[in-house]
Amino acid sequence: MNIRPKNDCGCSADATILLACSGASDVGEISDRAARTLRNDGVGKMSCLIGIATGVEDIAAKVRAACKILVIDGCSTECGKKAMRQGGIDRYLYLRLEDLGMEKGKTPATQERIEEVVIKASQLLA
Repeated sequence: MNIRPKNDCGCSADATILLACSGASDVGEISDRAARTLRNDGVGKMSCLIGIATGVEDIAAKVRAACKILVIDGCSTECGKKAMRQGGIDRYLYLRLEDLGMEKGKTPATQERIEEVVIKASQLLA
């Protein structure tokens, strides 16, 4: 797909960090696969939400230092948002698949849905 937002950050840290819900549901799979697509397209680097929530300081420090941070959550449980709160990080862009009409347990992970999330995420990061 190769959608790369303009990066005019100028900081020495990773320009963009991608954090995705990778939960056991269909929307968790879509979130994770969209983040991996963005990573593979060179949009940013992925990091670990659970590492932030559990206080792994080297992960949290790297995320805090990023110019842009995108959290992709699948559903209204908002595990990604809660992990960021637990890690004391409040500066990030946020995308919840439920807000795109994708309902947990009723939204199979298709390539079209993954691409929809990639496009929306790219728009947020632009």
